[in-house]
Amino acid sequence: MAVSTTTAPGDQLHGNNGNHVMGVVSNNKISQNSYPSGGGSRNFVLRRRSLEISAAVFLGIAVCCLVLYRSLYSSAGGLLFPGYLFSISRGSSSLQAAANRPEITSPVPESSDPELMRVLKNATRTTGGPMSSLPSRTVILTTLNSAWAEPGSILDLFLESFRAGNGTHDLVDNLVIISLDQKAHQRCQAIHPHCYALTTPGVNFTGEAYFMTSEYLLMMWRRIDFLASILRLGYDFVFTDADIMWFRNPFPHFHKDADFQIACDQYTGQRNRPNGGFTFVRSNVRTLQFYRFWYHARHSFPGMHDQDVLNKIKFDPFLDAIGLKVRFLDTAYFGGFCEPARNLNWACTMHANCCVGLGHKIHDLNVVLGDWKHYMSLPADSRGSASLTWRAPQRCRYVSGVDFRSCSEFCLFF
Repeated sequence: MAVSTTTAPGDQLHGNNGNHVMGVVSNNKISQNSYPSGGGSRNFVLRRRSLEISAAVFLGIAVCCLVLYRSLYSSAGGLLFPGYLFSISRGSSSLQAAANRPEITSPVPESSDPELMRVLKNATRTTGGPMSSLPSRTVILTTLNSAWAEPGSILDLFLESFRAGNGTHDLVDNLVIISLDQKAHQRCQAIHPHCYALTTPGVNFTGEAYFMTSEYLLMMWRRIDFLASILRLGYDFVFTDADIMWFRNPFPHFHKDADFQIACDQYTGQRNRPNGGFTFVRSNVRTLQFYRFWYHARHSFPGMHDQDVLNKIKFDPFLDAIGLKVRFLDTAYFGGFCEPARNLNWACTMHANCCVGLGHKIHDLNVVLGDWKHYMSLPADSRGSASLTWRAPQRCRYVSGVDFRSCSEFCLFF
């Protein structure tokens, strides 16, 4: 994407003839009658006047630079990036104002939390090595609360999919589970080596967060804020909802030139509806700016969750200005109940999206796991010719009489 350029501060200190501003005084016509006659006295006055003007110019430039730096440093949340010199185009002025609004979401920023740094270091100890399928400093992240962490609930199915998958068993060693309440954290510590407790003062995420309730929205936006802190620490990440089954290593199917890659509820190649439940993000200046922009854009679209806000801003000129490369992942490989991957020979993940109710999710994900285990039980040379499809969704297919397989826009909000 094209990136605008701005004049370098040093260029502004020179005239068209290449002279430094401090030398401009030598081009001014100064009347000799303004000074007493006598070479020594006149030269002294000229030198003094030149020094005074030069000092004033230098001081003015220094003050302007200091004010500009402090403004950019504050608006960038303590991080100063050249890209923040870009202005958002007309029609996005409200987003620009929101992006410059200072906020504190937690008493201690996660990017300076030694416990988080310890967990990330342990989870990525083997990445980038000859025995790892993950690039260096790449981590897999998921979040859950106690409702999803109960025995027999979503977390158990999620971890089981790594064990049952084809080439996914070792990936669980690079998985960090971010627990949103103490009960979920205790369960994580009992069954998994890499756990991090993400707290939000004054908020209780213990129970099931129903779609589009205030608790749900707060949980989704807290997640976006946290993921930005992972990028600030210099880690690439795959974020995955825990209700996504991992059946194949997704890394061979990621685009090599993209900064931000995201799965879709609906994929056509041109008009795609993104789903923030599965993303692969590389840590760089562009993604740091993007996550800040995305997080603060919620002020311009109150009452919307992260996916719908992303749908609003995905073509914003700001993303083009910072040069962000976005790719949408094909549901043929990264499917879900909204649009299942029809060919099990291609399927990498299966997401229990377009589904309301924890019980419905658990039932249908058990069906999916059963289908996969049956597929893997077939002789390797006969799987390619097997015409197997998913038996799910079943209970997730209907909500209040709505058939997810036949509906369009309404269903994609679930």
